[in-house]
Amino acid sequence: MIKRLFSVIILCILCYSCQSVKPITVKDGQFYKGKQPYYFVGANYWYGPLIAAPNIGDRERLIKELDMLDSLGVDNLRILVGGEGGIEDSQVNPALQYEQGKYNQDLLEGLDFLMNEMRKRNMYAVLYLNNNWIWSGGMSTYLRWNGYGDVPNPFLEEYTWPQYFEYTQQFHTCEPCQEAFKKHIKFIMTRTNSVNGMVYTDDNTIMSWQVANEPRIFSEEDRKPFASWLAETVTYMDSLDPNTLISTGAEGKASYLQDLDTYKNLHATDKIDYLTAHMWPKNWGWYDKNNEAATLQTSIKNAHNYIEEHIEVAKALHKPLVLSEFGFPRDGESLERGSPVTYRNQFYTSILEELKTSFENQNVLSGLNFWGFAGIAKTNPNQPKWKTGDDFTADPPQEPQGLNSIFAEDTSTLQLMKTYNSILSND
Repeated sequence: MIKRLFSVIILCILCYSCQSVKPITVKDGQFYKGKQPYYFVGANYWYGPLIAAPNIGDRERLIKELDMLDSLGVDNLRILVGGEGGIEDSQVNPALQYEQGKYNQDLLEGLDFLMNEMRKRNMYAVLYLNNNWIWSGGMSTYLRWNGYGDVPNPFLEEYTWPQYFEYTQQFHTCEPCQEAFKKHIKFIMTRTNSVNGMVYTDDNTIMSWQVANEPRIFSEEDRKPFASWLAETVTYMDSLDPNTLISTGAEGKASYLQDLDTYKNLHATDKIDYLTAHMWPKNWGWYDKNNEAATLQTSIKNAHNYIEEHIEVAKALHKPLVLSEFGFPRDGESLERGSPVTYRNQFYTSILEELKTSFENQNVLSGLNFWGFAGIAKTNPNQPKWKTGDDFTADPPQEPQGLNSIFAEDTSTLQLMKTYNSILSND
């Protein structure tokens, strides 16, 4: 009798815990957390499952970083479920899916642990399930697995970006690749968390399933195959979990040959719950480290215009919009920890003000995920590229480590997140 009573008490505690995280839903072009509108300043934290892994990870670091984010009011983290392959130069290693259909159990447990720790802090995860880019394997690895030959890695001297684009667009017509990806989607989405026993589709900690990081139309002939693949994929995801939000992970019109109408048309389906856009002033040629003051103003102006035209699409579709990636280098593109972030802070403030205005007017721009949080990661500016065994930062392995990362000591930037999250908070 005592054992039964004890079991009932434990079950009640677990059930209460299951309900403690309010679901994020969409209504009339807005996110809602429970019954309250939800606006947020979040972070990209793609490497979270890697440092959460019990063997290769660093859970002490993870706990410190989650607590730090929590103290800033950052409750929304965009996370890579895991990489594929892990054999290419400048690629995440180890990979979650090291061979097609074969998974690294250590990293699966890392994902479980991360989700449970986020749940304890009432945080929300946006989990992307694939990647358009080679830095985590992604679509090009599925092609290699299915007989399309070696990946033309653009970070090696013998290959170019056009060669990589031409190769990777084949994913949208590769039936065995798409079937393998569907199996991966189902494997992750229907997984039971080994830490808390919750099925992922029942866990409100997961705000959104995201198709991929920056899935992209590469050419005119890729338009129809891409549209067909995307529609089929989001429909399949919705069939597995109709109660959790679904997003694409798109950069905005930059994912679709700079065509805003294509962006609108592809996101019109009711299987996609909200819109995403990304923004990279340095990569897009807006910002020049040799003329920082002037090109900062150009970056701010262009950013405002880019956001506004995507807001208009979101309004037309009656869906929220999240700027789920935006980054800016340190002054002079320095990789030195603690070096000035004067221009970054000004650019970030301009973006945060856009969100604040939207919040005040209950408009469709509903969230930001800055790129990205690197916490207490150790780096070496004399060895800028990531190598196996190095700490993970926010910067992908192929990029200079520290370029766009926000570290724990970047207190002025982190204070911006805290200030604006305080404004947005409904708790």
